[in-house]
Amino acid sequence: MNEHPMHERNHELWGHFHWLNVLAQQGSYTAAATRLGVSKAAVSQRMAELERVAGVALVQRTTRSVRLTEAGQRLVDDTRTSFEHIAQCFAQVRDGAGAPRGLLRVTAPVALARQQLVPRLPEFLRQYPEVRLELNLSDRLSSLATEGFDLAIRHTAHPPDTHVAWTLCATRSVLVASRAYLRRHGTPQNPAELAQHNCLHYPRSQETPAWTLEPMQPTAGQERVTVQVSGSLAANNSEALRDAALGGLGIALLPDFTAQASLSSGKLVQVLPGWKPVGAFAEQLYAIRPYSAHVPRAVTAFVAYLREALAPGFSVALER
Repeated sequence: MNEHPMHERNHELWGHFHWLNVLAQQGSYTAAATRLGVSKAAVSQRMAELERVAGVALVQRTTRSVRLTEAGQRLVDDTRTSFEHIAQCFAQVRDGAGAPRGLLRVTAPVALARQQLVPRLPEFLRQYPEVRLELNLSDRLSSLATEGFDLAIRHTAHPPDTHVAWTLCATRSVLVASRAYLRRHGTPQNPAELAQHNCLHYPRSQETPAWTLEPMQPTAGQERVTVQVSGSLAANNSEALRDAALGGLGIALLPDFTAQASLSSGKLVQVLPGWKPVGAFAEQLYAIRPYSAHVPRAVTAFVAYLREALAPGFSVALER
């Protein structure tokens, strides 16, 4: 039985073209299969079918990844915009019918998500029962478009210019310690005395760690000061630093969203409340997504919910 000519089979191959686009974007059969929700074998079979009908190789296979041939890349380049347009049109139609719905994929830093986002999610999902939320906890900066995330929650000073960024709330940094530690080692009265304490810090580079502070209410003789500090623990996770401070190990520099609960309960106290740490952590929390003409209603609903839920900020327990 003869094969149908290519033009007679185009309608049967639309799904194949889409899968080729996903494969090109993900860079491997395993990642493409995960993104599509199918088996790796199914993706491989679809590509073989497409190559057989096209009469030319489209994919170069290696042990770890795939690369497109010149013909395959040309096909992806020529069809990508069309598939993006179809997806946007369908999203607009589906989104306009009733309440926000569908899968919302969000990535957020581990400590921030555990402490501040996860406790607020049940209420959001009760308000919008047709929304399904997939939360990825990672301190790694993800490529939203490549990895298929709808939204990223980021604690950053500079959201990317290529993305839309909604400000959720302001944040600040704070020095904290347990009462037991301060009883044993004394309470610093000025920033210079931090050099004599065990300072638990977030490692930024191989250089000697230094904390910069400025007075909350500047007066004559008080100005921004940088102090070189040292300590027995450095960790790239604010929860780890907080827990070490709770254990009486030393003075920790934390974002306020990590310190809030422990300060409110009195398990930690603020150190040098008249001074504001600067430059250690960002001072804004953002919701970020790639620019697109259409923003799903589930995204706008989630951002609006977070802006309201986080409006009070995290500094209510800090001394003024």
